[in-house]
Amino acid sequence: MGITRARELDRHPAALLTAGYDPRPEMFSECFPKVSISQSASELVHGDIDAVFVCTPNRFTPGIVIEALDAGKHVFCEKPPGRTVADIENIIAAEKRNPGLKLTFGFNHRYHGGIQEAKRIVDSGRLGHILWLRGIYGKSGGVGFESQWRSKKDLVGAGILLDQGIHMLDLFRFFMGDFVEVKSMVSTAYWDIDVEDNAFALLRDTCGRIAMLHSSSTQWKHRFSLEIYLSDGYICVNGILSSTRSYGEESVSVARKQLGEGTAQGKPREEILYFDADPSWELEVAGFLDNVLNDTPVESGNSEQALKAMRLVYEIYGNDETFMKSKSAPIME
Repeated sequence: MGITRARELDRHPAALLTAGYDPRPEMFSECFPKVSISQSASELVHGDIDAVFVCTPNRFTPGIVIEALDAGKHVFCEKPPGRTVADIENIIAAEKRNPGLKLTFGFNHRYHGGIQEAKRIVDSGRLGHILWLRGIYGKSGGVGFESQWRSKKDLVGAGILLDQGIHMLDLFRFFMGDFVEVKSMVSTAYWDIDVEDNAFALLRDTCGRIAMLHSSSTQWKHRFSLEIYLSDGYICVNGILSSTRSYGEESVSVARKQLGEGTAQGKPREEILYFDADPSWELEVAGFLDNVLNDTPVESGNSEQALKAMRLVYEIYGNDETFMKSKSAPIME
């Protein structure tokens, strides 16, 4: 992920990529041979730079972010913002100590073409108001999954919900706002790991609307699906463009409900839009740089949104008492 962010920075006319740190410096040097390689993250954040991009395993994220903020650097931090809710709360305390700095968290799914189109339609009101949401985000794990850092509780704090499902929770909040009630079941169904590989949740918002989530690392056929059902129709975002294209084509299906006599009830005519490019990385980096250069407020991926997403993740964990007594229960503090 760090290489992806660095490439977008390197392409941007308002940014100059000057230094980087990676425990495997040869990987960074191979991609960016002219960039100075620091000997440690601490050396990097105290260097002659304006901003830091933090793309590390969750265990190391809060320490680096806090040190960078206290060193007077703007910070872009990859999600999630640590292993626990306390991690993001500590980051926010550092943000408040340094009010002149910008802090953004990488929830790039908001910038995908399909999601942006769905948001435009919802906000236009032409299909009425949202009734409910249903989101599925799953991957297969794959060869070596059990030995990857993402499967090690001491490094990540928790499993697939925190790693990938948090994107869907952020999108739920993007469309519906805050949730006030959570019901959930969480399990380690297949993989021999000490974190969860499946999470199922029902969320209720302040208006009584419900969102349903399934986050999985046993989805043998990769899947991204966000269904938005409204009072006068529906919007379905299917697939999400990734570097591997394993989630299929990214498309948006839109239809108006048909309930009258003489219509094909249950089979409304759909309009389908396809997206063949992923602008999310470019747009997110550009947005951060605009916040820094023009001193504009962070509206997407700010610390309040990151905190609320993390709280939802841990409410889902905590709601399942059986899971919380298992060896796969997340790190809480």
